[in-house]
Amino acid sequence: MKKTVVLDIVALSSRVIGEHTPFLKQWIDSKQKAIVEPVLPAVTCSAQSVYLTGKWPTENGIVGNGWYFQDECEIKFWRQSNKLVQTEKIWDILRKENPDFTVANLFWWYNMYSTADYAVTPRPLYPADGRKLPDCHTQPMGLRDRLQSELGQFPLFTFWGPNTTIESSKWIAEAAKKVEEWYQPTLNLIYIPHLDYNLQKYGIDFSKISKDLREVDDLAKDLITFFENRGIQVILLSEYGITSVNRPVHLNRIFKEKGWIQVKNELGLETLDAGTSAVFAVADHQVAHVHVNDPSKLAEVKALLEKTPGVEKVLDAEGKKDYHLDHERSGDLVVIADADSWFTYYFWLDDSKAPDYARCVDIHRKPGYDPVELVLDPAIKIPILKIGAKVLKKKLGFRYLMDVIPLDATLVKGAHGRIPESDLDKPIFVSAKGEDLDQKIEAITVFDLIIKAIKD
Repeated sequence: MKKTVVLDIVALSSRVIGEHTPFLKQWIDSKQKAIVEPVLPAVTCSAQSVYLTGKWPTENGIVGNGWYFQDECEIKFWRQSNKLVQTEKIWDILRKENPDFTVANLFWWYNMYSTADYAVTPRPLYPADGRKLPDCHTQPMGLRDRLQSELGQFPLFTFWGPNTTIESSKWIAEAAKKVEEWYQPTLNLIYIPHLDYNLQKYGIDFSKISKDLREVDDLAKDLITFFENRGIQVILLSEYGITSVNRPVHLNRIFKEKGWIQVKNELGLETLDAGTSAVFAVADHQVAHVHVNDPSKLAEVKALLEKTPGVEKVLDAEGKKDYHLDHERSGDLVVIADADSWFTYYFWLDDSKAPDYARCVDIHRKPGYDPVELVLDPAIKIPILKIGAKVLKKKLGFRYLMDVIPLDATLVKGAHGRIPESDLDKPIFVSAKGEDLDQKIEAITVFDLIIKAIKD
């Protein structure tokens, strides 16, 4: 089997490859490139799971970055156990053919408790005093200490949130090099998230994202050169492209006004109680799973959604089959935004009653995806003083609330999740010259192409 690296540069699309990415443009021009017709929803967990299983969400079960766990009556995002993926992975199949095959998974999602030989993924520490500390989880467990002794602590707080920088992607890249030097896996899966951040924050505005493009270009150059100099073939791909948006759509607020959302008063603030709500939406970028706990309301809910500004399409049972989303984890209805819109998780009608986590970076407690976490509240006049005071409390061991995120969804200018109209905004797949690669491929075809590259 041929040693292979699959480099996943999130949000890399044909639209952003050009003058600000000179290395990538030249390297891609020397290879074969295909446009990937993305899975719906075009989000990280669903896309990666399709690539690694060759199965649609209807079979692998990954219908989004999170979903409503019906047996627990809880909405959970960004779970990490690989047991949630319900079909075989690419490495399981290749290992059956060759017991010497090994795989390293550097930050692709559902990376804990899998059958991968080597794995590294973010996993904060949560001491009993309420602190959140940067850390990672690895397989084997000792790899964590070895990497952090060489590279320093994984920079979690630059991985997501208003303080995101290239540093987390650099750490991942250096970790991938170390894993190659120490273990020489047959397949090395590497996830580089840097472009995801400011493209969601600003949309396709080159005056604001050109620095990010140059940074990821330099990082790609370093990584690709490193692996190619070791005689390892590199496949480059992405999961989705980001497009500019201007309209947030608050589905749960619409349901709240109809009296369908049940909230619980917690110290004067509202939290969503999904198990007793008649209708609620699990918002995930430009796609939302709408659960209708009262079946008598299904037709009424569908009609309401179809006339909601910003909604392009509502998938019922038959529609979900068309998009390979007919799985028990999906909502009773799946809603797709139009090109200018995206869905918030917001369910409160009065900001003074928003839950305390709404103003924090809190990806696990929020009942939906929240890209506003990338933005520092512009109402904070001297951010460095407010944040510095909270960090000081943290270091002194006091309880603190890092409530620095605004509640203004209009600040988000980029989104993904729907299938865009233009091929320029779709993900890409790049491999070596000489292969018979179609100009456009289905998302599940990526699985077959990776296997073919390794076995040729």
